[in-house]
Amino acid sequence: MDQNPEAVLTVNELCVEYRQDGEWTNAVKNVSFQILSDQTVGLVGESGSGKTTVALAVLRYLPDEGRVCSGEVNFLGTDLLSLPRSEMRELWGNRMSFVPQDARSSLNPSLTIGSQVRELLQRSLNLSGAQADERTRELFHQVQLGDPDRVRAAYPHQISGGMLQRVLTAMAISTEPDLLILDEPTSSLDVTTQAEILDLYRRLLAENPSTGVLYITHNLGVTAQLCSRLAVMYAGELVEAADTREIYQHATHPYTTALVESVPRLGENKSRVKLRPIQGRIPPLGERPGGCVFRPRCPLAVDVCEEYPPLYEAGPRHVSRCHRWEGIQEGELDPRQPPPEEDRISRAPADLEEPENILAVDGVQVFFQGKRSLKDLVLRQTADRVRAVDGVDLAIPEGRVLGLVGESGSGKTTLARAVLGLDPPTAGTLNFQGRKLEKNLDARTREILGQLQIVFQDPEDTLNPYRSVRQILSRPVRRFEDLTPEEVEDRVGELLQAVHLSPALASRLPDQLSGGEKQRVAIARALATAPELVIADEPISSLDVSVQASILNLFNELQIGEQISLMFISHDLAVVGYLADEIAVMYLGQLMERGPVDQAFDPPFHPYMEALLSSVPLVDPEAEQIQIRLEGEIPSASKEISGCPFHTRCHRYLGAVCKEQVPPWRKVPEGGKWYFCHIEIEDLKEVQERAFTFKDQPEENV
Repeated sequence: MDQNPEAVLTVNELCVEYRQDGEWTNAVKNVSFQILSDQTVGLVGESGSGKTTVALAVLRYLPDEGRVCSGEVNFLGTDLLSLPRSEMRELWGNRMSFVPQDARSSLNPSLTIGSQVRELLQRSLNLSGAQADERTRELFHQVQLGDPDRVRAAYPHQISGGMLQRVLTAMAISTEPDLLILDEPTSSLDVTTQAEILDLYRRLLAENPSTGVLYITHNLGVTAQLCSRLAVMYAGELVEAADTREIYQHATHPYTTALVESVPRLGENKSRVKLRPIQGRIPPLGERPGGCVFRPRCPLAVDVCEEYPPLYEAGPRHVSRCHRWEGIQEGELDPRQPPPEEDRISRAPADLEEPENILAVDGVQVFFQGKRSLKDLVLRQTADRVRAVDGVDLAIPEGRVLGLVGESGSGKTTLARAVLGLDPPTAGTLNFQGRKLEKNLDARTREILGQLQIVFQDPEDTLNPYRSVRQILSRPVRRFEDLTPEEVEDRVGELLQAVHLSPALASRLPDQLSGGEKQRVAIARALATAPELVIADEPISSLDVSVQASILNLFNELQIGEQISLMFISHDLAVVGYLADEIAVMYLGQLMERGPVDQAFDPPFHPYMEALLSSVPLVDPEAEQIQIRLEGEIPSASKEISGCPFHTRCHRYLGAVCKEQVPPWRKVPEGGKWYFCHIEIEDLKEVQERAFTFKDQPEENV
């Protein structure tokens, strides 16, 4: 790749190897791209595609078991691969900055925020202590951190994830670097906080036009809204690169198309659109095929694909590592993955006219006694109660999916745990299958325990690493059914087949499975007791987009085919809108809105739902979206708030009535939507518009 004089970074034919069992194995092969000043380049691909390895190679920060075996990394005319370590240290933190994925693990928990920023500034800019403190205040103001003096005095565990991300951003921009590398900086944040951080990056980059940015992510909505150019990686290779609009509208590599097709768009629903997950899995190091590396998963693979493809010029500033790119570009070939089988995923929810409610939650409260501070102990005071769930009414009809959305701290998981009996309700009633459900887990029958199951967010934390898949699945089978060993083995095989896993995986340990396979095992374990209601708590948030699509299709299939009712908890409105039949929105322990999914994305909205919708990054660079940003953090659940619980952050705040009076529930006449607000329906309609509009609404994939 020729060196552009305006390029901050030029990576040319980069190859990286890792040492495994004493041998060097290729991890990144022939990767080339450029980043110009005032340009944000998105590096996207599944986990294991080599994105972070490329970033670490650029920074010369690979672990001891990694090495750059060939290629060039040119930074503003300097060959980084030839620099000694001492000269690289002069670049790190000064002219090149890195913002990692997990802000909390990137800061020293035993030092205050201010002392860590001060140390960086003194080392990098040779400032005195007083000058560093003053510069810290300026930086915190620049990244819009409220109450900077409090943040400086705080330890990392005392501030929120969004605030920590702002702190790391402040540290990264403190030296006005020429190159800023962002590695999944918003993946662990709520959608509202993510929107604020992305706004912050846009503003900071506009203020620093000489800075080039490499943004690593698997979130295609973020790249569509933030990046001017995209580079797509698969199994250690760059397979396509082009300007962002070109990638989303005219992709010429089947893998790029597959990534985009895996993501549900905001407002799409399972009854009209089918996701097309990528078949198979990304090959591990040492098992990558010759020729085109995507060939084993590609629907267009032919004999020529056994030859290694070069980067073809598919257009101005557009390259594609696919032998068949011209047929794709001309529309002669369909690069999409095959759709799910017609008999496996129905187009509509369970075919029931007016189903009975399998679960009814009436006035449920879950209060916890907060931890007492040192002041409380000295004054012999009790700590404030945490009102985690505060008077929730909702129902789930048989065979339907209820999507539960809201920011972290809104009470979603606590409500689920109350239904499961893990956090007994302080007040209110639970009814399951028309009968009163005991609040305490110990008081429930074995039959009820088997009929209520949960799938947690992270299968890494829920699957015993020392037990095989067979042992993990056979334990609930033996506990809830009286079967012979042969029948248990047959049941394990049936469960694996139900979640589309080979029975041959039964002998494997969890660490021998991919992330998607682990989550399928967790789902199979939940199915082992033949449940009537499954609660899925953020079950796909830690998975790649292609794996997310396959898990969503699996939930849809199980819900339709097995008539399982589902409570699906997530902060991703696009995912919830795709899978759910009804949506309930929680904030600070209370419901703000509920109703059928086909009304959820059209006004009138509760102002909180309106803000959530406006914060979702749309998977379309030309989509139009109303921008509403919530001020401040979600209040503490230990402090009782009078009136409407949302009034402290509401962009449609009316004044004293919102602050002093509890709002009524209002029913939208045209359907089953209800919202909890003082603003009249017609008044809301008058001031609200649809929160998002796609320029070219995609055809329904049915």
